[in-house]
Amino acid sequence: MKPLTNLAESKPHYEILDGLRGVAAVVVVFFHVLEVYSGGDHARQIINHGYLAVDFFFLLSGYVIGYAYDDRWGKMTLKDFFKRRLVRLQPMIIIGSLIGAALFYFQDSPGLGWGGIHEVPFPEMLLVMLIGFTLIPVGKGLDIRGWNEMHPLNGPAWSLFYEYIANILYALVLRRLSKAILGFLVIVAAGFTIHYALTNPNGDIIGGWSVDDPSQLQIGFIRLAFPFLAGLLLARIGRLRYTKNAFLSCSVLLVVLFSIPRLGGTDHLWMNGLYECFCLLIMFPLIVWLGAGGKVKGKKAAGVCKFLGDISYPIYITHFPIVYVYMAWVTNNEYTLGETWAYGLLVVIISITVAYLAMRFYDLPVRKWLRKLFL
Repeated sequence: MKPLTNLAESKPHYEILDGLRGVAAVVVVFFHVLEVYSGGDHARQIINHGYLAVDFFFLLSGYVIGYAYDDRWGKMTLKDFFKRRLVRLQPMIIIGSLIGAALFYFQDSPGLGWGGIHEVPFPEMLLVMLIGFTLIPVGKGLDIRGWNEMHPLNGPAWSLFYEYIANILYALVLRRLSKAILGFLVIVAAGFTIHYALTNPNGDIIGGWSVDDPSQLQIGFIRLAFPFLAGLLLARIGRLRYTKNAFLSCSVLLVVLFSIPRLGGTDHLWMNGLYECFCLLIMFPLIVWLGAGGKVKGKKAAGVCKFLGDISYPIYITHFPIVYVYMAWVTNNEYTLGETWAYGLLVVIISITVAYLAMRFYDLPVRKWLRKLFL
């Protein structure tokens, strides 16, 4: 078997999809920064449906995995695939856990239920950090923040836990399925999504970050199943139509979908669930289809897409420890959005800067070294 040099990297990137991933990642940062002002009330959350960006990421992941690897299995072993995915994802998981550990003791906040952070023994925090390097979830015994997260130092790492599960299922099973069988599974997964969105007591599909609560695991797998499978199916269909100004139109559409206020109130929860089904089952696949069929014209537009694509994963996996500090500061001082919006914007800028620096001076060099060492 020939050495697999630049296997997935040898294919051209979908520049617009890279850019859209970055747009969604920046929306997630704004969503988390503004979350502290909602008081835990989903109806008051600004950029109300920003959490759906995670589902959009799963869809993009399915599409890109299918595009990059579906036709490579005659030349590639399971070991080759898993090494490539580890090299791509694992370095930033480690830096995210390190940043979470470095900022942990600056996040003490009784108002957020984190009043005992200063009492957490340093060795226990280090243990959680080391476990975070592996992406293995922790249970209640190591829930040092008290929010019942599987990764207390860096909450968003929960979605990478499911990302790895999706990659394993793809390599072992999903890559072997015909388009017909995959399409059937997409329909089944859509049915589970619709049922949960319309019947759950919260009127949304928020969740998936805990391993101690079976309902949270259920939400996590429901959120993973449809978008990842649908992304694979879209990649295999491959019938793309050229879309003029695809990046701009798809970006605006994404931001609008994420920003729609919560629908239905407490009396008609199903209305919000129906809207989320509309986003997940119709609009997100449409946006990916349009984005994959578009072309970037001009160096500036290409540069914007590349920058957003480059920082998309780093900003997602590093921003929340910074936001934790901001949440604690706002809550401890009972600040309002009107008093602190400029500082919130500064947190977004800092998060983007940290992500870029982590990507430029850590992720790229480390991945280059790992590729030379293992690939």
